[in-house]
Amino acid sequence: MANVLTLLAGAADGAKTAPSALFLQDYQWVSLAMLVLILIFVWKKVPSLITGGLDKKIAEIKQQLDEAKSLRAEAEALRDEYAAKIAGAEKDAEAMMEGATREADAILVKAKEDGAAMVARRQRMAEDKIAAAERDAVEEVRSSAVDAAAAASRKIIADKHDADADRALADEVISAI
Repeated sequence: MANVLTLLAGAADGAKTAPSALFLQDYQWVSLAMLVLILIFVWKKVPSLITGGLDKKIAEIKQQLDEAKSLRAEAEALRDEYAAKIAGAEKDAEAMMEGATREADAILVKAKEDGAAMVARRQRMAEDKIAAAERDAVEEVRSSAVDAAAAASRKIIADKHDADADRALADEVISAI
C-alpha cells in the first residue's frame, strides 16, 4: 500500500503529463472520432437502412409465420379428412364383414337344403330302381313260370292226351257254346 501512495504523490508533484495534439488529449480525439463517425452514419442514413432491413426481415418472418399457419391449418384439415376417411373405411369394412358373414350363412343353409334334397332325390331314384328291378325280377319269374308251366302242360298234354280225350274235350266245348 505504501507503494501506491508513493506513486500517487509522485504523479501529483509534477509527474509527466500525457502528450496532446492540437490542444486535445487522446480521450478527446477518440470522442471526436466517434462523433464524426456517428455524423457520417446519420448523413448516409445508415439507421434508416438498418431499420429498413430489420423491417424487411420482420415482414419476411411475418410472411413465413402466416404461411406456416396456413400450412398448419391445411395439414389439420387433411388430418381430419383422413381421420374421417379411416372411420368411413372401418365402417365399410365392418359392413362388408357382416354382409360376407350373412352371405356365407345363407350359402351354408342353401347347401344343406340342396344336399338334403339331393339325398332325398337319389334315395327316391334308388328306391325306383329297386322297385323296377323287383318288377323285372317278378315278371321274369312269372315269364319263366309261364314258360315252365306251358312246357310242362305240353308235356303232360302230349303224354296224357290222346284222340279220345280230344273228342271229349271238343264235345264239351261245343256243348258249352
